[in-house]
Amino acid sequence: MTVQNKMSGSVAEFRRFSRFYTKQIGLLAKGFLKTRFSLTQARILYELANHEQLTASDIINELGIDPGHLSRILNNFEKEGLLHKVRSKSDSRRRILNLTPQGQNAFSVLNERSMEEAEGLLLRLAGEERRRLLNAMQAIENILGDDSKPPTSYLFRFNSPGDIGWIIHRHGVLYSEEYGFDETFEALVAEILVQFIRKHDPKRECIWIAEQDGERVGAVMIVDAGEQIAQLRLLLVEPRARGRGIGKQLINECIKFSRRNRYRKIKLWTQSNLLEARHLYAKAGFKMVEEYPHKSFGLNLIAEFWELSLQD
Repeated sequence: MTVQNKMSGSVAEFRRFSRFYTKQIGLLAKGFLKTRFSLTQARILYELANHEQLTASDIINELGIDPGHLSRILNNFEKEGLLHKVRSKSDSRRRILNLTPQGQNAFSVLNERSMEEAEGLLLRLAGEERRRLLNAMQAIENILGDDSKPPTSYLFRFNSPGDIGWIIHRHGVLYSEEYGFDETFEALVAEILVQFIRKHDPKRECIWIAEQDGERVGAVMIVDAGEQIAQLRLLLVEPRARGRGIGKQLINECIKFSRRNRYRKIKLWTQSNLLEARHLYAKAGFKMVEEYPHKSFGLNLIAEFWELSLQD
């Protein structure tokens, strides 16, 4: 099967969503938000209303709009009394674009109707549906947006209802996609977490969840392995969130928690092909103490035991 054939289904889904979304937000209507303005004109009014010292070049860079098309829109705005141009004091070649009071009024109508439309859509959704929608929107922006923008901050919290199912699901999906593990790995993860929920000691065992923009992007757990030994298990960082220090911080949370609870060392079990995780463990000070070949999860693997001493 060629790459083109493999992509045909994805392309069809992408186009289907585009058709759905353009209809959903009214892009096919004669006037945007039941005004005389097109979506492009409304977007330009937004830029003019929300930025000072704006030039035509600034709008071109921000919106990626054709210069000729923008020039025609700006000239029409000027003729209609919505816009006036002022020569820049620092550079006589530049023209600063400012909305007139009439232009500000036109934008106010658009802005109010846009707020009402968004609020009406969100109010139709239950709380969880609303959260899923906003998270999906954020994911689209993060994936397709400008990579040069700084990453958004993330937070850590303890697990709450719903997190356990997510950890099981994401381990099953990611380890299958990235390493070829079969469903028996997902079953192992489920067994570990079910046992934790039923029997864990909250004073000495813990699960941390990393969140970014309200969406789960990572997890890890510490359990009591006996003899004052803590075991680090199920470290996971979503691919889109890697390289931002989340994995490092999750491991650090485990180390700090284990020190506070007077564990004498932390151990973990991993596989030799999990290179990114092994790199994080090594940077945190863990040392590999044992390895052995085995067949698990549908693969021939080399298991590794790592340890970190917590005694000075």
